[in-house]
Amino acid sequence: MNIIDLKPFLDAKAEQYNQPDFIPNDPICIPHLFSKKQDIEIMGFWAAVLAWGQRKTIINKCNELISLMDGAPHQFITQHEEKDLKRFLHFKHRTFNATDTLYFIEFFKHHYAYYESLEQAFIPHNKEVNVEVALNHFQTYFFSLPDYPHRTRKHVTSPNNKSTCKRLNMFLRWMVRKDDKGVDFGIWNTIQMKDLLCPLDLHVERVARKLGLITRKQVDWLTTLELSQNLRQFDPADPARYDFALFGLGIEEKF
Repeated sequence: MNIIDLKPFLDAKAEQYNQPDFIPNDPICIPHLFSKKQDIEIMGFWAAVLAWGQRKTIINKCNELISLMDGAPHQFITQHEEKDLKRFLHFKHRTFNATDTLYFIEFFKHHYAYYESLEQAFIPHNKEVNVEVALNHFQTYFFSLPDYPHRTRKHVTSPNNKSTCKRLNMFLRWMVRKDDKGVDFGIWNTIQMKDLLCPLDLHVERVARKLGLITRKQVDWLTTLELSQNLRQFDPADPARYDFALFGLGIEEKF
């Protein structure tokens, strides 16, 4: 497929999958269980971080977390007592274990003691904000608490580590993108839609290479930038919407 035909093809696929019926079988269904902004942020972040493996399992593990937090994540995080944390000692999803879970709770409690929204965690002071700056800042801030567990660093990566940052880019898409489709939330305003990057997982990578949107051999942060820059040729204002097209082609259509 040549580049002239690619835009209408991807536009049609993005429209096909960026619909409410995309929600129930995707981890984004987890933050959609809530209406309170902080609950959406907390469980959106957690669902994104846990998003590897089968989607059904990811959703089940997130629902387990919600149950452990009495169905009210923000309230639990800000008001729990030390004894309430014992219930998390057996929580596990793949390599994410109780140590990671307890640190996430500690970080959220610290952050929401000072800020109204998780958005502030991605915004460095006195700097122009783009996604690369935001993600590097967030990782530094996330691990700024004393005696953080070093093992947890593998779950919250950054461009400084040359990671694709797939999960965090997906989370930013959920929080930042604004449209009338009802899938993404669009509740954050500092990072702009035009600056969002396409989350690069195995399925998206495979499809993007077939379509000539990726030529870089390695799969790292620069590959994420290459893909997103190519997608901006089709829609400079909203390149991340093509995540729906590439992911849908890869998962649903085995393209």
